[in-house]
Amino acid sequence: MNDEKKSLEAHEREGLEDWTPGEAEELVTAEIVEDTPIQRDAVSPEALGLELPEDPDEARSMLLETLLSERTAAREQLEALHRLAAEFDNYRKRVARDHAETVDRAGQRIIEAVLPALDNFDAALAYETQTPAEEKILDGLNGTYATLMSALGAEGLEAIDAAGKPFDPMYHEAVTGPVGGDGDLVVAQELRRGYLFKERVLRPTLVQVDHADHDA
Repeated sequence: MNDEKKSLEAHEREGLEDWTPGEAEELVTAEIVEDTPIQRDAVSPEALGLELPEDPDEARSMLLETLLSERTAAREQLEALHRLAAEFDNYRKRVARDHAETVDRAGQRIIEAVLPALDNFDAALAYETQTPAEEKILDGLNGTYATLMSALGAEGLEAIDAAGKPFDPMYHEAVTGPVGGDGDLVVAQELRRGYLFKERVLRPTLVQVDHADHDA
């Protein structure tokens, strides 16, 4: 720093016009900072509400005890803040979960109300057309049904694939079946389509079951 001051003085003698503005500002600032004393305001114990004994050892002991007490209190406050933050996070997650469940229930009620219309579509699309006019109508129904199922699928609706599958009482509701016999049961015929809503069974498929080796 002394070298910088000497350099500045030398340049002052030679003329500041030889300095770039940045160099001059840097050296002048360095000189000001060096010559400026750091001011630290002393805080008396009385200002902190402490009445210290005159004996230095007792005063030191009292300060240490006060410091320990304040640190303990600060740690307890910090732990309380952590607990409060955790409780708030749990509350936020619970509110979000409750909101999602409310939305799901509302969506499920709407889709359940649409199921009879889907059953009507299934019945209409199974009709065997006899004329070109009927074929044209059926094509229109197919397009409408595909659009509707695409929209419902985006909300979480999925048809249960049943025909030819092993019988599963979780997804299938058997209304007829074989009398006696051995072998695993499979879905021989789908009588009414079942659906999943967001991977949960909304309505099981009504099926007719038979033994897997029935045709053997």
